[in-house]
Amino acid sequence: MTTASPADTPAVVAEAHTGPRGRRFAATGRALTSARYAGGKLAGAVVSLFAVLVTSFFLFRIIPGDPVRTMTHGRQVSAEQLAYLRGQFGLDLPLWQQFTRYCGGALTGNLGTSYQFHAPVGPLIAEKLPATLLLTGTAVVLYSVLGIWLGTRSAWRAGGLGDRFHTGLALTLWSVPSFWLGLLLIITFSVGTGPVPGLFPTGGMESGDARGWGHVLDVAHHLVLPVTTLVAVQYAQTLLVMRSSLLDEMGGDYLTTARAKGLRDALVRRHHAVPNALLPTVTMLFINLGHVAAGSILVETVFSWPGLGGLFYQALSVPDLPLVQGLFVVFAGTMILMNLLADLLYPLLDPRVGR
Repeated sequence: MTTASPADTPAVVAEAHTGPRGRRFAATGRALTSARYAGGKLAGAVVSLFAVLVTSFFLFRIIPGDPVRTMTHGRQVSAEQLAYLRGQFGLDLPLWQQFTRYCGGALTGNLGTSYQFHAPVGPLIAEKLPATLLLTGTAVVLYSVLGIWLGTRSAWRAGGLGDRFHTGLALTLWSVPSFWLGLLLIITFSVGTGPVPGLFPTGGMESGDARGWGHVLDVAHHLVLPVTTLVAVQYAQTLLVMRSSLLDEMGGDYLTTARAKGLRDALVRRHHAVPNALLPTVTMLFINLGHVAAGSILVETVFSWPGLGGLFYQALSVPDLPLVQGLFVVFAGTMILMNLLADLLYPLLDPRVGR
């Protein structure tokens, strides 16, 4: 009959796993797992960014039209002058050399020189960025809050009159083209043929030389219609995702336990169901934040908003390849960054992620 040694007793084994050494070992394991998870996501983001550079270069090379001839349209230009301009813009080089120059410049922050504005692409984008951030940033905040609130109420009272009304309205507005809705709002609230003519300006970001609060109110007045257009079209996505996620959580045993403890229905929803249903919604919110830099090309064009969307439309009409490529990289890079931040935030919201 063998006798258990003191080192094999349950108390000693428990101490090995729960003592200081065991806790340090577990903490080290968790840190390595988290680092491996974050490293994988960072590597994926780098690969995605390189794919964006490749795509932005070759995709816009298939756009029909000669940029040099477009820039000189209506002028008497000799073949020698056309060849000189192509040499100035590097269009006479083989495609692989153009690609290597483009990638090298992008990695150093040099996105090239605009064909039509004859200025570096980076400062042109930086000049238009604040207007786009103001417009789409305001819209993202409003339709995210509205969508989460209405999605939560619809799911908690699923099948009711309010749920059917909000879901039907959201689906209807989501199917409406944003440019069509923008034109409809202009006809209704701006031009003389509408029932409320002249209530809001037809376009632009400001209409005068006001300073201080007068300027703030002027810009806010111009914001109303484009922001309303973006919110009306986009809030449905947040509502539907939040509603679906919360419906999946409502059958959970932990909600039944919370109610059995005597918690009020509002507390069960606010402190238990909603936090667990937010993970898919957080993903979508970060994707929406990625759209902040891209803005809405159609809405900015309809309302003549002086942002990146209008600049992208101008660049495509030439085509201004360096400017189009630079804007595409900025738009896609912002999306990649926001997705990366969402992936890194997941383990904080749900510790099961990344294990």
